[in-house]
Amino acid sequence: MRERTTSLRSVAGSLLVAHPSLQDGNFRRAVVLVSAHTKKDGALGVILNRPLEQALGDLNGDFAFGPLAGVKLYRGGPVAPEQMLLSAWRWSAEEGIFQLHFGITTEKAIELLESEPGTEVRGFLGYAGWTGGQLEGELKAKAWVVAPIDNPAFQQETGEQLWKNLLGQVKPELLFQAEAPEDPSVN
Repeated sequence: MRERTTSLRSVAGSLLVAHPSLQDGNFRRAVVLVSAHTKKDGALGVILNRPLEQALGDLNGDFAFGPLAGVKLYRGGPVAPEQMLLSAWRWSAEEGIFQLHFGITTEKAIELLESEPGTEVRGFLGYAGWTGGQLEGELKAKAWVVAPIDNPAFQQETGEQLWKNLLGQVKPELLFQAEAPEDPSVN
């Protein structure tokens, strides 16, 4: 896996992997799936590696006995953390295609689960957002490593392990920093 070039106009459809030096508590060691991005309007995505150890059925009684009861919940980002966002995707290895459905209705999520085998649906509380030009500044400052979605591995791993694995695949030279303890004094 190679880092996707950031000279492109948009990183939509990519993963943003936090650089080990990124200290912002909202994004430290985060992996963000970017669904929309333009220099003028900004960017929108969700953090993939902050599981909440809850499912939709635990969050809301309306989901408790329905087909979405087992859908896992994640902390999607610092913006509107009380808002739930449903997203679904499907990776077709034989075709090399990643299909993303972002911000879908519960009806659409149920339809995708029933009609498209291999579809993963996740619920996100909050989202990650950048104003116009903000993400470009962060990319220029090398706060993020841009990774292509060319591997379904991100579906199997969660938490910090996903971040480390993606970082190691895209920028192996940063793995030493990624393995460093949070508190250097315990080294």
